[in-house]
Amino acid sequence: MTVYEEIFEVIKARKKQYQEGTAEENSYTCYLFDKGVDKICKKVGEEATETVIAAKNGDNDELKNEINDLLYHVMVLCANQGLEWSEVEKVLEERNEKIGNLKTFHQVDKNS
Repeated sequence: MTVYEEIFEVIKARKKQYQEGTAEENSYTCYLFDKGVDKICKKVGEEATETVIAAKNGDNDELKNEINDLLYHVMVLCANQGLEWSEVEKVLEERNEKIGNLKTFHQVDKNS
């Protein structure tokens, strides 16, 4: 199991705790589920902006932290919407299979 899969499982467990009313009082993830999709989307947007700023500043230490913040909030969004992380990974795997096919795809038969 990858670290992303492990984190996603924790996020789903927090969602279940929130839904059952057994959430830990100081759980940030449960707080996000409580506030709903608008708050979660706002956080995704904020973290995306902070990721861009870190990249533009050339600060890789800041960048790697912001990327992880962004990925965490994207995972919360997925869990909130009932989208499994494995579904996201599957799309990436499908796209990875197409890498290298671009040159073949754009070849034109000049005889026609």
